[in-house]
Amino acid sequence: MNALTTRLYRFALLPLLGGWLAACGHQQLPPGVVYCSEGNPESFNPQTVTSGTTIDATSHQIYSRLVDYDAEEGKIVPALAERWSISDDGLEYRFVLRQGVQFHHSAKFAPSRPLNADDVLFSFHRILDDDHPFHWVSRSGYPFFQSIDFANQVASVTKAGDHEVVFKLNHTDASFLSNLATDFAVILSAEYAAQQLRAGTPEQLDSQAIGTGPFRLVEYVKNEYIRYRRHDDYWGKAPEIEMLVYDITSKSTVRLSKLITGDCSVSALPKAGELDLIEAHPDLSLESKPGLNVAFWAFNTQKAPFNDVRVRKALSLAIDKRNILAAVYQDTAVEAQSLLPPSSWAYARDYELDIDYSPSRAMTLLADAGIRNLSIDIWAMPVARAYNPNALKTAELIQADLANIGVKANIISYDWSVFTQKLNQSNYDSVLIGWNADNSDPDNFFSPLLSCASMASGSNRSRWCNPAFDQLLSRARSTTDRLERTALYQEAQATVAKELPLFAFAHAKRSLVHRTNIRHMPVTPFGGIAFADIQPATGEEN
Repeated sequence: MNALTTRLYRFALLPLLGGWLAACGHQQLPPGVVYCSEGNPESFNPQTVTSGTTIDATSHQIYSRLVDYDAEEGKIVPALAERWSISDDGLEYRFVLRQGVQFHHSAKFAPSRPLNADDVLFSFHRILDDDHPFHWVSRSGYPFFQSIDFANQVASVTKAGDHEVVFKLNHTDASFLSNLATDFAVILSAEYAAQQLRAGTPEQLDSQAIGTGPFRLVEYVKNEYIRYRRHDDYWGKAPEIEMLVYDITSKSTVRLSKLITGDCSVSALPKAGELDLIEAHPDLSLESKPGLNVAFWAFNTQKAPFNDVRVRKALSLAIDKRNILAAVYQDTAVEAQSLLPPSSWAYARDYELDIDYSPSRAMTLLADAGIRNLSIDIWAMPVARAYNPNALKTAELIQADLANIGVKANIISYDWSVFTQKLNQSNYDSVLIGWNADNSDPDNFFSPLLSCASMASGSNRSRWCNPAFDQLLSRARSTTDRLERTALYQEAQATVAKELPLFAFAHAKRSLVHRTNIRHMPVTPFGGIAFADIQPATGEEN
């Protein structure tokens, strides 16, 4: 943040937060919260992206879903749908909508009615119907829904009344409700969309967002901040805070500095090397939970020589995962043996991966594959994520390990928005990236990352399509028997371990750091962050 921006921030934004001051280690209770975020959102509609930065800025702040996933209870719970029923054959899901749910007002939109079935139909028809007037407005498509082959899963979405919606499926799918509870399955306003279409500005539906969530979007200035105000007609429990500001701060050290001085009250993604300072500081608190996530190195299997499993296995054998865990994560992660973390109910504990660190075996495999003087590019995320706090450092460690087997690695990175755009062009050798799950269903790891449909959508960074593997996932979704599903997902793990389209190396804790004038900041094992339930301290100064 330059000097001018800092002055604007302190003397323009902070007064809007009720004169929130930080002086001499004391803070007044604010009517709002400033969150130090790590990057810019790509969109303000989470249907159109899989980026964690965008999800954090949108899904649980601006929008609501038909159903939610309760991490504490481990089950699907009502949201915009107050109840639902499933037909005996598992092919029909009937949702009864909550009545009186109000959409946001903005300077450009004043809703004339509460949420009804038309809004649900619009939100999903846009994704499913190629002829829908808004389908192609999203130039990035609908990557999560495309990755799970949602269009072939759902036969129809129809209205059974003003507040009743019916989804008919082409085949049974045990993950269907879980998919409706993901951060991507948000409900938009059909009335607002119609207004934008008449005005000739349909793209503003995704940039000047209107939802039913606890906060409404007020203003966004790229690389600077996002401002939200409390939605006073929110259908759920009203947030305690009146205003929420995302202070976009890419460097972790600067985020920590702002937190210490009181310019931010909550901060994203502290680096492992900062944790000792955070825990020792009297005005800061650290919240951590084991995460349902995975960090991995994906090989572009559509390019030679990465289309040869021997090469993929050799590169994987060359990497010292324990060194990465020690240097990058510093005891804030566990070693990955597969895509699924050990806390998953389908995690396989009883088979050997045969990819333990072995540079000598790696060199033998490369020789067997006829590979000499190999040079590869490693694309590394420029932003921190919960599953990898420092992808550039990870890339440097991998670069050093590959040098030990005679492979030259070039590290490539860009600004986050440029990085994702170029990544979607699929012209890369390999990429360090990862995934935060939205719920505990194992399919939330496999289908978005490794299905053939996810290769088309862009979320399959390995660009690996295996029809037999897809059939395995389909069989796992088609039954509700937990033991049968577990066996099938364990078979899927064995297939990934054998084919190695990607090399999973860590499952990280999810951590947030906040000032002690925040008495409760919910942290879940899943992706996304929600400020509706944040609780500032009571009136005493800290």
